[in-house]
This record gives sequence, structure tokens and C-alpha cells, in this order.
Amino acid sequence: MSVSSVFPQLEQLLPRVSKPIQYVGGELGAVVKDWDATTVRWALMYPDAYEVGLPNQGVQILYEVLNEQPDVLAERTYAVWPDLEALMKEAGVPQFTVDAHRPVHAFDVLGLSFATELGYTNMLSALDLAGIPLESQHRTVEHPIVLAGGHASFNPEPIADFIDAAVLGDGEEAVLEITGIIREWKAEGCPGGRDELLLRLARTESIYVPRFYDVDYLPDGRIQRVVPNRPDVPFRVHKRTTMDLDAWPYPKKPLVPLAETVHERYAVEIFRGCTRGCRFCQAGMITRPVRERSITTVGQMVKEGLEFSGFSEVGLLSLSSADHSEIGDMCSGLAEQYADTNVSLSLPSTRVDAFNIDLAQELSRNGRRTGLTFAPEGGSERIRKVINKMVTEEDLIRTVVTAYSNGWRSVKLYFMCGLPTETDDDVLQIGRMAHEVIRAGRIATGTKDIKCTVSIGAFVPKPHTPFQWAAMERPEVIDNRLRMLKQEINSDRSLGRAIGYRYHDGEPSLIEGLLSRGDRRVGAVIRRAWDKGQRFDGWSEHFSYARWVEAAAETLPAFGVDLDWFTTREREQLEVLPWDHLDSGLDKDWLWQDWQDSKTEFEQDDCRWTPCFDCGVCPSMDTEIQIGPTGKKLLPLTPTNGLRSPAHTH
Repeated sequence: MSVSSVFPQLEQLLPRVSKPIQYVGGELGAVVKDWDATTVRWALMYPDAYEVGLPNQGVQILYEVLNEQPDVLAERTYAVWPDLEALMKEAGVPQFTVDAHRPVHAFDVLGLSFATELGYTNMLSALDLAGIPLESQHRTVEHPIVLAGGHASFNPEPIADFIDAAVLGDGEEAVLEITGIIREWKAEGCPGGRDELLLRLARTESIYVPRFYDVDYLPDGRIQRVVPNRPDVPFRVHKRTTMDLDAWPYPKKPLVPLAETVHERYAVEIFRGCTRGCRFCQAGMITRPVRERSITTVGQMVKEGLEFSGFSEVGLLSLSSADHSEIGDMCSGLAEQYADTNVSLSLPSTRVDAFNIDLAQELSRNGRRTGLTFAPEGGSERIRKVINKMVTEEDLIRTVVTAYSNGWRSVKLYFMCGLPTETDDDVLQIGRMAHEVIRAGRIATGTKDIKCTVSIGAFVPKPHTPFQWAAMERPEVIDNRLRMLKQEINSDRSLGRAIGYRYHDGEPSLIEGLLSRGDRRVGAVIRRAWDKGQRFDGWSEHFSYARWVEAAAETLPAFGVDLDWFTTREREQLEVLPWDHLDSGLDKDWLWQDWQDSKTEFEQDDCRWTPCFDCGVCPSMDTEIQIGPTGKKLLPLTPTNGLRSPAHTH
């Protein structure tokens, strides 16, 4: 049965909203398939605005992987801004995909990619607009399976009432396995209804279905245990790990946005995983082991991706791109190939101790310098040892001076505030370090025309990290430290005027902390906050701390807990954490020991270059570190004429 486009009704509303182009679709790289010619249909959602969601690498990869299957259709949907949401409700227009404007409720799966927990309220808005019951228990065989993925799905307990299932880890192979299970179930005539389909997914042992697990609580509010409520589902659910990234060279046909987006570049993930061991970093912990893409695959992907898209920037993505074993040859090879074109190279965030003059010269070879960001994370040597960010102030000064000496006039430095054991002085040292950066840069370049932006984020403890047990700092303490830091930066006016200062205050971070380490009881807070009008919590102009605090005060006391219990309370070693039944491969005892090591400022090495320290991932997940060098160089690929800069066209 064909599904009609809702665009005729939607089109009437678009002149009345801001940035209507974001709802139109039809981008280069978009795919529209015949509904009736396919058997399994996915709606993929990044639960934020189009400008943030479209460039998301995970969604783009899964969109391509699924659409390459002849009998599978995948379309995209994004969060609609409140102005359009109100009009859609008024006019009865449902949540739609941007590709063919089909109603989301008609698809087999609604797959949501959560990079951050602040997208949870947008999920509820989308479900509501789609006409899908908010709570999974009220859905029937007529409704899509609501499936969560992305980093936040490593603790999906706060949204357990709203999702049907969650996938932990890499998605490329997982979505194909899920597609196969749905295809078979539909071919058999959907036996056993929705429950049978969810049971088949749960039996894979890598898809978590919350309804098949019960949570018992102790009188003091802590979790007693999480156990399966039926015999044929696993006690623990394991993450997925895609090995051999060369076999998955996506995206091949990147989406080119119609409206302005946060990133406009061809992005290649040059490796996945990180073993630097920063204790706050969930991404580095849950994506282990390190798996590199070879230099030849990266070169081929860049060639084909640029020819298809016409982008003029290539982003070499990973959690620490300068750590790739072939990064030097990769950058010099790409810089050589695109020397006479308008193509520039960028590394999104560069480790201070991995950036050198050769890399600087290759990244600026054709005169176009993309932004340079370094992340020391902590202002003092002491706090950097606590978080295992092994970078000295001398490393940082030397690195930034290298950038200034090679023509960069501005660099960005990223730090965190509110880290475990942090004092006021640890934060004030960020200001002193920024002064030293400007001072050294002026001496090295002989000019005052250099700038440095200090960007501060508030620390949020995340599941599956050594800091998962840590207490959060209160927002007023963080905000006071940020005020003191601003005064410190401006204490020397000559240096201070060359330093930009951006920060996120403590309130949104406390709520993110509630959502990141919450259990199923936090679902009531999310629902109440959404009922009060919360949307787009990642946007300061839409976020309301007062609403969230009210929602928590109205719902949590019934369970004998409160907002502080979930956020500013330090956990004990034997406490059952809400995500303990979800296996990221990391040994919980190892994480605890690393948490204890942080308090003695012990620095843990990187197992890529030192002996294994038994974090648990490789043996428990049956995986291994995959790094080069391969000994190969980039093939001499000739860029197409379309990429040549105007000065070199004939």
C-alpha cells in the first residue's frame, strides 16, 4: 500500500516559519525510493535541527548502507522548530521525512541517533507529531519500532519507557542484521505481533529491549538488581564493533545541504576508537579498540567524495586524528594532490603533543588555513594528571607557537570546568596559560596580530568511564569559577584583549548529568519537562533550567530521590549502576581502579604503544587493535577539474 507525501499540506505552512528551506529536502546525495518496491523501511532521525543533524556522520553512513539494499528504503527526519511544530499540530500535519515527505508513523523503524542526552525531549515531540504513542507499552503492530543508537544509548534507561530497543556501538552491521530480522518476520506474516519481533531482536544479544528487563530498588533508592523477566533474553547486552573499516568506506555520496549547516565539508573517519585514556571521555572508552582506515582507502574516499559533492574542505575525523599511524603521509599526500585546487584539509581537534611543524605545513599548503583547535582540557598540570590528559604547559606553548609561526593567526583552546578534585586555582591557571600563549606567540611572530579563544565546557560524568562514580559540582560553584576566570584573563588588558572567552554555564550540564547517569525513574522527569514545553535543550535560547528543576521536584520525591541524588552524589564501588547490564567491553573493576588512580594523579599510558593494561575490551569483545603503518603511500590520483581553483582553470 503506497504512502502519500504530506508535502502539499506542509507547503501551505512553510511561508509562515523561519528557514523553510530546511524542510524541503532534495539535497545532492538524497535518495527517494518507490515505497511499494521495498519491504523494510527506516526513518532515521537525528533529534535536533536540520542544520545540526544533516552533517551527522553516523546518520549519513546508515542512510547509505541501508539504501544500498535493493528492498530497503531509508529516509531522514529532523526535529522541527517550535514555530512549525505549532502549525503542524494546528493543521494536522504529521512528523515527516525530508526525502519524500512521507509520514514517519508509516515506517517499520524510527531509528534515533543520540550523540547527547539533550535530544530526549525532541524525540518526544517527534513521536507526538508522528501520532506514535509516547510510551512503548501502548504501541501496536501498526507502529514503528522506536530504536535508539549513538553514544547516549550506552545508558538508555532514562528513555526506557519511550523506546522499544537500543543498539550499543557501531551501527553498520547492526542495521543490516535488524533489517534481516524484520524482513523475515514480515515475510512470515508478522507472527506473535510486536512482542515477537522485539524478542527476536533481543535474542541477538546485541540489541537491548528494556521491556524484557525488570529493575528492583533498595529502600535507600539505589538499584538492587536489573534482571530479565523472561528466560530467553540475555542477562547482559553487548556492544557491536565493526572491524575492518576499509570494508565500510562510507559515506561515498555525502549529503550536500540546501540550508546552512554547522559543518560543510567532506568528512572521512580515519580511525575509530581511542586508547589515550582520558578519564572523562565516554567516546574514547566505549569505542575501543582503535581501528584505523588505511591511507589508500582514505585517499580513495576523499577522491570520490569530493568528485561527488564539490565540497572544498576535507575533514579527517576521529577522536584524535593526529594519532593515526600514517597521518603525516596522509596529510602530505592529500596536500600534494589538491595543491592546485581550492580544497583545504582540516583536523577537527588536534592533540597538543601530536601536532608538529610538518603537519602544520601540510594543513596550510595551499594558503587556506582551517580553524585549529587544541584541547588541554585542564588548566593546571595537577588536574591534567587527574583526568589523564598527559600534556604539559611547555607542550602547549610550543605547539601553539608552531601554529602561529606557520601563518595561523587564531587558535582555539578547549578546557573543562567542574572536574573531580578541581579547585579555583586549577581553573584560574587556564587564564595564566592563555596569557603565556599570547605572549609567546607575539615573540615568535613579531606581531600583536594573533588571537586565542578559550572555550570552556562544564564536566558531565558519563557511563562507562572511570568518572562514572564522580559527584558533579553545583552550578553556582562552576559559574563562580567561570566569573573568576574571566577576571583573570582580563587582569592584563594588553594580553586579555587578544583572548576570546566562551563558556557553557553549569545549569545545562547538571541536567545533562541527570539524563546521562539516570535510571528509569528519570523518564518521569523527561516527560514532565516536555509537557511543560521543553524542546531543543542543547540550545541556550530554548533551555530552561527552572522547568527542569520543577519537573524533577514534581516527580522524583515519589521515588524517594531527588535531583541532587542523581547528580552531586558520589557513587560507591558496590552500587549497581543503571547501565551495568549493558556491556561496553570495559571491566568494571578496571574502571574503578582507574577512578582511584585519578585521585593519586597516576597517569595511565596508551596501549597502542605500551603493553596491554587489561581494560577488558579486546578479550571480552573478541576484537583487537588494528593500526598501521601499512607502508603504502597515496596513489597519484588526479583531482577533477571541478575542484581546481579559479586561478588554475583554463
